[in-house]
Amino acid sequence: MESLRKILFSMNKTMEEFHGIVLSLGKIHRDGRQMVKGGGSNQLTVKQLQQRVGVKPRLADCLDGLMLLQDMHCSEYLLKSSLVSALSALTFKPSASDLGALQQLLVDQPNIPNEEVQFIFDIIFAEEIC
Repeated sequence: MESLRKILFSMNKTMEEFHGIVLSLGKIHRDGRQMVKGGGSNQLTVKQLQQRVGVKPRLADCLDGLMLLQDMHCSEYLLKSSLVSALSALTFKPSASDLGALQQLLVDQPNIPNEEVQFIFDIIFAEEIC
């Protein structure tokens, strides 16, 4: 039973760390969007947001990519958080193998498609790729 408690503690700790990442991505996106909105004469126009210089990405591409990454990580966090919550609320005693499988789910990389993330990075870092 002690090993089950350790696994649950480890899962909760992992979830706290993942939640911190999700919150950081959200803050970075909000800050970036706020910087673009600016104020007064510093406010960017739609034309400036859509402007591309050489192979560099448009500012709108960067903000959209950041928003997409944040949304993917937030969805992943909500999924895993609901699994951990459901596990804690179970009335029957889960087996060690069930908890081990759930722990592995939390420890593994997020279930975010690598192709989508790579596509975003290819747009943002196009200048470095060329």
